[in-house]
This record gives sequence, C-alpha cells and structure tokens, in this order.
Amino acid sequence: MRVTTTKRIDNLEQFKHQLLAWSLQFEEVVWMDSNQHQSSYSSFDAILAVDAFTSIQTDYFEAFEKLKDYQQTTADWIFGYLTYDVKNGLEQLKSENFDGLEFPDLFFFQPKRLFLFKGNQVEIQYLNMVDDEMETDFESICNSEPEYQTASNPIKIKLRIHKDEYFQKVNAMLGHIHRGDIYEANFCQEFYAEEADINPLETYKKLNNVSKPPFATFLKQGDKYVLSASPERYIKKTGQDIISQPIKGTAKRAENPEEDNRLKHNLEHNMKERSENIMIVDLVRNDLSKTAIRGSVKVDELCKVYTFPQVHQMISTVSSQILKETNPIDVLKTTFPMGSMTGAPKLSAMKIIEDLEETKRGLYSGTVGYFTPDADFDFNVVIRSILYNASKQYVSYSVGGAITAKSDPLGEYEECLIKAKAMRDVLEA
Repeated sequence: MRVTTTKRIDNLEQFKHQLLAWSLQFEEVVWMDSNQHQSSYSSFDAILAVDAFTSIQTDYFEAFEKLKDYQQTTADWIFGYLTYDVKNGLEQLKSENFDGLEFPDLFFFQPKRLFLFKGNQVEIQYLNMVDDEMETDFESICNSEPEYQTASNPIKIKLRIHKDEYFQKVNAMLGHIHRGDIYEANFCQEFYAEEADINPLETYKKLNNVSKPPFATFLKQGDKYVLSASPERYIKKTGQDIISQPIKGTAKRAENPEEDNRLKHNLEHNMKERSENIMIVDLVRNDLSKTAIRGSVKVDELCKVYTFPQVHQMISTVSSQILKETNPIDVLKTTFPMGSMTGAPKLSAMKIIEDLEETKRGLYSGTVGYFTPDADFDFNVVIRSILYNASKQYVSYSVGGAITAKSDPLGEYEECLIKAKAMRDVLEA
C-alpha cells in the first residue's frame, strides 16, 4: 500500500534540479517532463519514479504476455520501456544489425518512490515506507546539489552511413516503392561516438534546455541511459479512451520571425509532407480499430503544425474507445511499433528497413512510459534522443525520415541533419 503526501513547491525549477540530482543514487530512474506544454490530453506536468520494488526484464519472445502478467500482478504504478525490436515477437521479423548499446528488449519496474507534479504541487507516494523515510528524503532532496562533470575526452561523432551510401539506400527504398512493395517507410541512420565519457544528467539538461519538448525523458537502468527530447506521444489510455499522435513532417526554424512564419506556412501546405502524415494516420486508424469499439475511431486533428524551439512539426491526433474489459497490453500489442517509425504497409516496411539500415534500433523508435494502478497508460516515441552505455562508453543518437514516392534523397538527408543538430551540438559543445 502506498503512503501519500502533497507538498507545495515555491521554486519549481530548482526543486526539479535537486530531485534529479538526488535520484541518481538509485539504479532505476524514470523522469518524464512536459516542460509546461499545455495540452488537454496531459495528466501530469512531470513524473519521477525511482528505486525498484519489483521489476521485469526480458527479450522479445512473448514480451507482451510477460508484461501483461506483470502489470496485472502488481496492479500498481509501473514504469519502463519497450524497444523497437519487441516487434520480433509479433511477426516473423529479425534484428541482426550492429548493436553498440545493448539495452534489454523490455524493462519495467514498480517504484518504491514516486513524485507526481501538477502546477506547483508535488504528490509524493511511497511503497512500503519505513518510519519517517518520506520526510527524510524530502529534506535530503531540498539540500541536494548537482555535481558538475565535464567530459574527459572530446566527443567525436561518427556516421554509421555516409552521405553517398545514404543516397544509395534511399534510392533502393524508392525502388521498393515504385514496385509497389510499400507506400512509405521510415529510414533511419545512426550517429555515434566511442570512448565517450559524458555526464548523463547534465547532457540531458542541456538537450532539454535546447528543445523544451512535451515528452522529455531521463531514464537510468543501471549503466544505461536515455536522454530524450521527444516531441511525440505514441499512445495514451484514459479509462476507455485511447489517443495516438503521430508526427510526420518537419521544417527548420529561423531567427527572423517573417522567415520563420514562411517556413511554418510552407510546411502546412507542403503536399509531400501532408501525404506522409495522412498515410501514417491511416495506418494508426487501422491499428486502433483492432481493439476499438466499432465506429469509435476518428481523426481529431489532421496535419496540424506545432512549433518547438528547434523545429516545426506536423502532428495528427487519432482517437478511439475500447470496451472496459479490453486489456491495456492488447492495445499496445496491436499498435506496436508505432506507425510513424515504420511505414505502410507496416510489415513490409519493417522487413525492408531491417535490410537497408546498418544499426539495430534498440530503444531508438521504441517507447518509454508508465501504467497507473487503474491500468491507464501514457507512452512517448523515443526520437530526438541520446542513448548511452556508460560501461562501454558508447553514445549514440539516430534520426530518420519518411521515404515516399516524392522523396528527394538530398532533401531527406538534409532533414536528418536538421533533426540531428540539437543532439550533436549538445554532445560536441
């Protein structure tokens, strides 16, 4: 049973920094921050879950069935992730490309300590609390001081796929499209550094300050870290209501307001970008229909452009309703991986992606999120993210773009560089 108290926080940003510094003593950490983005779909402004009471870690084989058993057994808050490669347990698929990060395919934990932010209030929930542990921890948090550590060696970013090879691979994908094998596929490439000694928390803070996204995430699992500035929600469940918010369509920002408005207007009216988005909306509608009450799937927003510090993004919102008896894990299972990171038709696209990409995606284009005790959930898409294996001193970030019949290889390459800029600037600064 959880013991709960609520605290009023006067200096919210300072408390967040202190809380994250304090959290690093634990092996399991999930921090999710909306950066004050206002949305009718938001449940919390930020959440911190730390210190596993129980946990599950598994490969892709029967991953969803194992997660279903774990979620039902705990009937509590659980936090964690599914990597992209969990797909291999859903279809006859494989992931045989190079993996420098080595994240487990699936990991969730039931936190002993939980902090839920809304406005200037934080609700603190402790599981199996000992004596005055909550008050002692709160005092310790308020006295925490972040430790600053600079990289001992300069970070030298390398490309897993160089420019000419990227053009060849995009042209090969275009060949599949012209033959009718697929309509669209998300093709990704990795940027990486070896012998990389970084401070994960400080790197996350820098990335978050640059991007201020609505689905920022700092995750620690032992020696492995996710430092995410994701702008994209994968899927959310509230009662019987489901929403998914795929992103397709990106444009850079400009310092000059007139130029910036022009770039945003051009994205709003770009037929190629709109067609990419609409194709994925159709795929999401189809995925949601597998668990939806008949006639409940609808498109609430189509191709709406949102502005973030680094980029303009085209986002759609698709919703459905499910029966009360529908298991929440089945909603994830029938929609995973998210359409914005695969393509259409999904199965054919995933097979072609595996053949043409050079890196195992792992947690990139997977998802981080949580379940509530009421079996509601909220999950992001792991994009615009730095992934780090501290033991191997291997740091990686990947970016991708939707390839359609109208794609120009040079244009796609330049879009990847726009998406990669924030991660590269943070690591090489």
